[in-house]
Amino acid sequence: MTAPDVQGDVRDRPPVTERRLHPVTPLRRAWAPVAVLIGWALHDPDQAQRQLTRLTTTTLLIGLAVLIPAAALYGFLTWWFTHFAVTESELRIRTGLLFRRTAHIRLERIQAIDVTQPLLARVAGVAKLKLDVIGTDKKDELAFLGAGEARALRAELLARAAGFAPETAHQVGEAPSRQMLRVPPGVLAVSLLLTGATWGWLIVAGVVVPLLWTATHSLWTVLAAAVPMLGAAGASSVGRFVAEYDWTLGESPDGLRIDHGLLDRAHGTVPPGRVQAVRLVEPLLWRRRGWVRVELDVAGSSNSLLLPVAPRELAESVVARVLPGVNVPPREAFSRPPRRARWCVPLWWRGYGLAVTDAVFATRRGLLRRSLSLVPHAKVQSVRLAQGPWQRARGVAHVHVDTGANKSVTAHLRDAGEAAALLRSQAERSRTGRRDARPDRWMA
Repeated sequence: MTAPDVQGDVRDRPPVTERRLHPVTPLRRAWAPVAVLIGWALHDPDQAQRQLTRLTTTTLLIGLAVLIPAAALYGFLTWWFTHFAVTESELRIRTGLLFRRTAHIRLERIQAIDVTQPLLARVAGVAKLKLDVIGTDKKDELAFLGAGEARALRAELLARAAGFAPETAHQVGEAPSRQMLRVPPGVLAVSLLLTGATWGWLIVAGVVVPLLWTATHSLWTVLAAAVPMLGAAGASSVGRFVAEYDWTLGESPDGLRIDHGLLDRAHGTVPPGRVQAVRLVEPLLWRRRGWVRVELDVAGSSNSLLLPVAPRELAESVVARVLPGVNVPPREAFSRPPRRARWCVPLWWRGYGLAVTDAVFATRRGLLRRSLSLVPHAKVQSVRLAQGPWQRARGVAHVHVDTGANKSVTAHLRDAGEAAALLRSQAERSRTGRRDARPDRWMA
């Protein structure tokens, strides 16, 4: 192709239209200078108090008269100099008042796009768009957009990532969703009260507080120890309740939709084909009710929770949706380590188990808090055998399978001969699984 032809192609391309964030955004960014002053005061409260006592009323009013307009100007300028645009192949974000930064996010590298609405954002009718991208630990975000604009932009980006033409991607709209289940608030509250973390902190407080009172007879010492413990017990339950409130799971062509949150509302998607491993967690006090918690390892995404609590039968049906062709092996399918493994891990060795089917590598661990991990063979990136000196003496070894989410699932304390055979067979299953796996695409 000649140079004139290239220039002609460039001229024929439609111009890239840059857009700004919602006009309410400056109010959020104007807090930055105020936050710097608050941080300084908290870092050195004595110095801050001395400086404040020296200020007269006139000086204080002048300072506020300067600080408030300066903060407003900073918020406005950072909003004015922030633009974003969607091109044929990437999302482009330009930011920076003094130092310019342009982020080029390739559409085919986008793993997940979440829409979140903090409490004040819900009142203002705006939302934040968060993007999980391959190869980055920190999420890029657009904050804030109008709630409707955020959902429309999310749908357009997903359509482009799926391969729709640029001129038709914006017409695709958000894929329809069918609700699969909703966690009732009462069930969530009871499940959190039955978790070990809450009761653990309460038991520790019940033991430590009387001992401190007996030893010191100092109310302040007792309060200094009791308040953090009771706060930790409350935070482990109340914080999770607020975050996981009204947990709703839906199914759509672009993945499993997750909506949750009491104060800050979040709308996320588990992208299809990107789930590397699934864990079914079963705390001790949940067993009589038959409840489990479903956690995920997703490549290139920080989404790690699929269901905060659900009946086991329903959870297993959801797992079958996340990992097509995979069924959770029954309890009797898991084989324990040999009895000589008890010399390596007394008592707890009974909680370990392994089951390998045609579709999945499954391990089990834990006596009080059981955890069952499932890794499809196609998602296994590497297999390792580890054996320490004491394990060699007892003829046992660990087999680790590594996934694309930089996580490992381990079959603990297997017979050494079984572990060596498992190493070879699992490597072959992984090659065959990757060869026959369907491509990971949005809206497949």
